[in-house]
Amino acid sequence: MLTTKTIILKMDCPDPDLLDRTVQTYTEGMNYVSAVVYKLGKPRGSAALQKIVYPALREQIGLKSQMSCNVVRQVTGTYRTLQEQIKAKKTEWQQIAYAPTSMTFSFGRDFSLDGDEMGLTTLEGRRKYRFFRYPHMEQYLDGSWKLGASKLVKHQDGTYYFHLCCEREVETREVTKASTFMGVDVGQNFLAVASTTDKKCRFFCGGKAKDLRNIYSTMRKRLQSKGTRSAKRMLKHLSGRERRLMTDLNHRISKETVEFAVQNKVDVIGLEDLTGIRDRTATSKKQRYAHHSWAFFELQSFIEYKARERGISTVYVDPAYTSQTCPRCNHISKNNRHRKSFVCECCGYSIHADLIGARNIEARARTHRYTLEVQGCSQPPRRELSTR
Repeated sequence: MLTTKTIILKMDCPDPDLLDRTVQTYTEGMNYVSAVVYKLGKPRGSAALQKIVYPALREQIGLKSQMSCNVVRQVTGTYRTLQEQIKAKKTEWQQIAYAPTSMTFSFGRDFSLDGDEMGLTTLEGRRKYRFFRYPHMEQYLDGSWKLGASKLVKHQDGTYYFHLCCEREVETREVTKASTFMGVDVGQNFLAVASTTDKKCRFFCGGKAKDLRNIYSTMRKRLQSKGTRSAKRMLKHLSGRERRLMTDLNHRISKETVEFAVQNKVDVIGLEDLTGIRDRTATSKKQRYAHHSWAFFELQSFIEYKARERGISTVYVDPAYTSQTCPRCNHISKNNRHRKSFVCECCGYSIHADLIGARNIEARARTHRYTLEVQGCSQPPRRELSTR
């Protein structure tokens, strides 16, 4: 199975003006292609679109050959995503505008690596830039990982970072041959609760994420009530900081979750398919911020790729009634759950309410294994996320 990693390299740029002009021109090219696609009224394949816009990208805008190809592919991918959202009735046809904050490079064509130097194609030809080579990056730069399309990203402080994408094949246990499963229920009281086939369980990060959100929510309300320029600048700063803290927290929780699976010799991790949950569920105004700031997709994606690196497969199961179903008699009722306790009104089975979901997810993952065995097929991973 293919696993992907994104390594963030901090660059030493003696001539940031040249990179600024290159990124600005690249963005101008993307906005030009975006306008063409919008006028066409529907997305086109990258090959067909390139025939239409390539001459203008090269002659009028002044992009290099490979830059022009990257622009077309990137805009095509964006509009295909837009088309999927339109089919799901989440948005409507619109022209997409790009900001000059990043550009894509193709390995071997317009960027290369040599020791602690990186060769990048700019508007003035190939230039070499040094990057800070940290010890934890060595495992990805030793030749065992295949380098792919990567991004040059400009952060808010004006510093440039290179998001190096690399991938390689890893061996994972087939679901149909697995014997030990683990269900992971992601939530807001506890970010993750894990339960194995042997009934071993563990709770991860209880209350810390909620406290973090409450602190920033209170600060945000106070600053919004002021409405001054300095308050607006601080709001923007707090937004980025909260997001970074939550991402770091999800990384640590996912790492601990996968380590728990390795310690218990788990072959397959079961996760809930929560796609569209924010559209399906209604929440009160008081709980709206906590519900919409819940980064469950990021946490599940981190668990998935970290598990794949350790040879553990992941499957996504139906989340319906996992918090209301009794794992002993399969009785389903809202009355089974009373805040932090779960007591089945049919058979009297009692357990912690945040653990019941993990138990049911593990059971459905085992059922999924038997279904695949009967059908004689396997399930590919549901989704991918670039990671650090």
